[in-house]
Amino acid sequence: MKTIVTVVSALVALAASLVDPAAAQEKYPSRPIKIIVPFPAGGPIDVMARLIGAKLSPGLGQVIIENRPGGGSTIGLKAAAAAEPDGHTLLYGGEMTLSVIPALSKTLENEGVKGFAPIALVSSVPFVLVVGPHVPAKSVQELIAYAKANPGKLNFGAPTGATPQFVGELFKLKAGIDFVHIPYRGAASTVTDMLTGQIDMAFEPTSVLLAHIHEGKTRPLAVTGATRSAVLPDIPTMIESGVPGVVATSWTGLVAPLGTPPQIVARLNKAINDALKTQDMLDALRRLGADPLGGTPQDFTAMLARETPKWIELVKAAGIKID
Repeated sequence: MKTIVTVVSALVALAASLVDPAAAQEKYPSRPIKIIVPFPAGGPIDVMARLIGAKLSPGLGQVIIENRPGGGSTIGLKAAAAAEPDGHTLLYGGEMTLSVIPALSKTLENEGVKGFAPIALVSSVPFVLVVGPHVPAKSVQELIAYAKANPGKLNFGAPTGATPQFVGELFKLKAGIDFVHIPYRGAASTVTDMLTGQIDMAFEPTSVLLAHIHEGKTRPLAVTGATRSAVLPDIPTMIESGVPGVVATSWTGLVAPLGTPPQIVARLNKAINDALKTQDMLDALRRLGADPLGGTPQDFTAMLARETPKWIELVKAAGIKID
């Protein structure tokens, strides 16, 4: 009898392994979906992740946002990469977390972090070059002239190894000027010190600076998008300002652990694209100074193929340390 039970159990297990994958996906999700955000709560990326989570919940059940900050976003990144590739653990991040850090970090390479399955891009936010009220320049060209006349006198604040630092270094390189990077822990302290005259300028997303600009507390000189920002239509682009090589956006997207079934990726992709078409989601993104993106997983993959080499080249040219 024991032998018969063993054989039957083996046959049941074999049958389960032969179930049509498409049929198995019909049971997805079978438990709450967790979206890991590799940053503290309250920042722009966290806010956008929560907006997306709220829009996904009606069709996919409970969606939990889990903040896993630290290590320059690598703690959350590693946690998501190590999760089961079954669509129940996802990662919401931006260009640094999803593109540059995985490509350049020796620590992640040594720990076997191979990458992720792109699901969908969500948003794009241009950076704004802003200067403190004590800086005399009223335009990018005036700033460049001032920097050339006073080499090394100007400075800018940004977290080390984060995209704002990269954008600042890109501007320095393309404009042929010299200024000093002052490291900060985050955007809040950077902006506070710029407003009080402790530092001269910053490159932050419109989502961070919009309120300060509208209140007249800081002076915007240019945005880094290929076109003008819908929320700052009077501010010229870097291209219009005579520095065409400085084009950069802070984009965000949702990815899954590598090996997640394509049927699950496709279902999540559709849900995100549907969410980005709703008026309340569009309004919420606009309030953050962001434009909706969406598109296919292939569009996301193509974005990574374009963006990653650009930043890797800059990191090497500027000698920026990731680990």
